[in-house]
Amino acid sequence: MEHGIYYAYWEREWDGDYKRYIRKAAELGFDILEIAAGPLPTYTEKELAELRNCAKENGIRLTVGYGPAPENDIASADPGVREHALEFYKDLFWRMEKIDADLIGGAIYSCWPIDYSKPIDKKGDWERGVEGIARLGKVGLDHGIETIGMEVLNRFENHVLNTAEEGAEFVKAVRQMEPAAVNVKVMLDTFHMNIEEQSIGGAIRTAGKLLGHFHTGECNRMVPGKGRVPWREIHDALKEIGYEGAVVMEPFVIPGGTVGKDIRIWRNIVADTSEDALDRDAKEALHFQRYMLDR
Repeated sequence: MEHGIYYAYWEREWDGDYKRYIRKAAELGFDILEIAAGPLPTYTEKELAELRNCAKENGIRLTVGYGPAPENDIASADPGVREHALEFYKDLFWRMEKIDADLIGGAIYSCWPIDYSKPIDKKGDWERGVEGIARLGKVGLDHGIETIGMEVLNRFENHVLNTAEEGAEFVKAVRQMEPAAVNVKVMLDTFHMNIEEQSIGGAIRTAGKLLGHFHTGECNRMVPGKGRVPWREIHDALKEIGYEGAVVMEPFVIPGGTVGKDIRIWRNIVADTSEDALDRDAKEALHFQRYMLDR
């Protein structure tokens, strides 16, 4: 397995100096740095090349995460929004190709976080999402995107895919509509599974060979090893299905800014949020995660 971390662990905004975090990830011993898709459309070709070269020089693989803005909702009831979203993803996949990133995960089938003050149409969102993702799968292949992960989220953040069973059904529906879209896969996250699933190991087995990306984090949003997530159960299930893909930790422990607001972090989750302490926790968590999942 390759082990990574999401840059926003250290940030309060959905942006940052990705080159700095590439170097930090390498120094801490990670294989992967996951970055946010949102800022990439503002990058020049020169900046994209610099990002790619920095990752290559530091031996870091880049992956991309995205919580789609409402205007990029591929399942919107508004046909104009759906077309806008398609064009956004076409441009994003081109940019991902420029930085040698072949994996993106998140609520790509919808938007995030959902505004529950408005009416919810799960059936319609599901059907439009399947159609839109089937189109995106083919677009992604043209740019070498090997994995478009449909992240299964808890009920408080999205309503379309809340369980591994729903994730697998959605991916199967996409592939039935567009058989070429083999890059559309299930993405699971231990934080969300802890809320929704009866059995975390069972959820992983339900995703099975459709699992294409895996996020880790504790039930309290801390780094792996500082909560009560059943890591040995996760190890056994991942081994049983033969998963050898990316395992990216996505802890959030700092309140404030857009990240804190969107993730609902209202207090310091850890006592010491200095950069040195965060680095130390991340390095220890990487050692713990490798020990628990690679053995």
